[in-house]
Amino acid sequence: MLDPYLPLVLMFVLAGAFALFSVTAAPYIGPRRYNRAKLDAYECGIEPSPQPVVGGGRMPVAYYLTAMLFILFDIEMVFLYPFAVSADRLGLFGLVEIALFVATVGFAYAYVWRRGGLDWN
Repeated sequence: MLDPYLPLVLMFVLAGAFALFSVTAAPYIGPRRYNRAKLDAYECGIEPSPQPVVGGGRMPVAYYLTAMLFILFDIEMVFLYPFAVSADRLGLFGLVEIALFVATVGFAYAYVWRRGGLDWN
């Protein structure tokens, strides 16, 4: 009765074994050349400050803009994938709808590009 689920269970067991092996073997296999730069905190290219971000300074808006752009284009892929799977059944109506959708997202991309939202100064 549960025979169809055997490959799935084996895949989970294999994934768990690989994860456990990777975590336990990494300290023995990995390099041990530590220096000050590797032990310092890395804050997306900005020099780390001793003050916390909450009260000590402002985060650049570019980080939030980049996150919002990622969400926008990630959601675009979420909508494009089902269309690609069922493009034959949707026919001309689906093609027109997806063309309008891609055009709308393209206008958003062009707007952000023209406003300098993709430039890191």
